[in-house]
Amino acid sequence: MTIPFYVAPEQLVRDKAEFARKGIARGRSLVAMDYADGVLMIAENPSTALRKISEMYDRIAFAGVGRYNEFETLRKAGIRQADLMGYLYSRDDVTAMGLATAFSQTLGMIFTRDPKPFEVEILITELSPDGGHRLFRISYDGTLYDERQFVAIGGKAERLTEALESLWRPDMTVQEAFAAGEEAFRQAEGRESEGWELAALDANLGRRAFRRIDPAELSTN
Repeated sequence: MTIPFYVAPEQLVRDKAEFARKGIARGRSLVAMDYADGVLMIAENPSTALRKISEMYDRIAFAGVGRYNEFETLRKAGIRQADLMGYLYSRDDVTAMGLATAFSQTLGMIFTRDPKPFEVEILITELSPDGGHRLFRISYDGTLYDERQFVAIGGKAERLTEALESLWRPDMTVQEAFAAGEEAFRQAEGRESEGWELAALDANLGRRAFRRIDPAELSTN
C-alpha cells in the first residue's frame, strides 16, 4: 500500500499563494482613480484586441490582470449575474458591492479547493451619484479590499500606489488624471509604456456611463 505524500496545510497555502503571485507579476499592471467627472482606468496593454477593461453593467466596470483566459471567464460570469439580478429584481439592485462579493467568494473557493489557483487580480468600479465612487479590489485568494480615491492591481501595484500617493489630487480633469497615471507607470516600471488601454466611467453620460478612450485624445505630447 502506497502512503500518500503529506503536505502541511500551511505550506500548501503558501505554495498556492506564491504560485498565483508569480503568475500575476508576469502580466502588466492597471490603475484606477477618481477624477472630476468619474473614474478613469488605465492599463498598460499593447494589444488592440484583448481587453483588460470592460463595461459590466450600468455605471459599473470590470478590470483584470494576470491570466487573460481566467479573468475573462470571471468577467463573463459577472455579466451574466448582473443581467439576471437586474432582470429578476431591479437595475438598482445591481451594485459593485454585490458583484465584488460574488467574485470574492468564487476566487476564495477556487483557491481553497482547486489544486491550481487563478492567477488573477480583479477590480470592480462603480460610479456613485453622490461622488463617493466605489473601487473594489479582489485578490487571487478571494480577499476583498474596499479602496478610496485610487487603486493599483498587478505585479507593480505597490510601486504604482506609492507613486500615485504623491501624484493624485482631487478634482483632476481626465487629462490630468491620465498624466498622473502615465507618470506613475513610468516611475514604477522604469521605462516608457508599450501601449495604453483607457476607459472611464463618466458621470456626464447618464445611465450607461462606460466609455473607451483613445490615448491620442489625452496625450500630453
